[in-house]
Amino acid sequence: MGLKDIVNKIKDKIVKEKEVIEGEESKDKFFYSQQEFPNEANAKSEFERSKRKLFDVNQWSNLPGITSSFQLFKASGEIKFTDNPEVGDYVRILLPGPLPENWVKVIDVEEAIDSAEFTVSPSPMPKSNGQSEETEHFFTSEATSTFRVNRKGNIIFGYEIGKDESINNQGEEAAGREWINTLIAQGGWLGFQKVQWEKLTDYLVHLIEIEDESKED
Repeated sequence: MGLKDIVNKIKDKIVKEKEVIEGEESKDKFFYSQQEFPNEANAKSEFERSKRKLFDVNQWSNLPGITSSFQLFKASGEIKFTDNPEVGDYVRILLPGPLPENWVKVIDVEEAIDSAEFTVSPSPMPKSNGQSEETEHFFTSEATSTFRVNRKGNIIFGYEIGKDESINNQGEEAAGREWINTLIAQGGWLGFQKVQWEKLTDYLVHLIEIEDESKED
């Protein structure tokens, strides 16, 4: 590759990053962990625990170290203390620090013998008297995050798959959060996202454990 090609590649990257910052372009992100077990029978047993961890969203807040806070809500806006998110439920995500709440809505849930996943999308916060049109999240409502576990033979995999992640800083959807959404998405979240989701996927495949939970097993 010649110098001109390198310069053009850098220019293209700068232009794309500018479009991302201005909310005109989106990114996809992919994080995963895996763990191999001594045999398939052991992996099958451990995979049942992976599925429980996946669906117990409220427990994610207790991951070791600095982490976000996750709380499951019913469509009516009431806190949901049981696990197993259902389509139409919401999750409130609080990032570390004095930052605004971020809300996502559960739009898909799937479970099979050797796989399980659910998908969320940024949304307005749930309200008993209806919703506003303001997306309470630093990404736009077109973005999705899929949390998935699956087993192949004696290996368990955990994933967080982010699709169409555009910054929510344009028009009525941003609702006055343009600057803070840009700062979160392009600032602290860029580094914290990797830490947060890799920690979660490690937890889903049992590479790390929550202390109280590990005592129960």
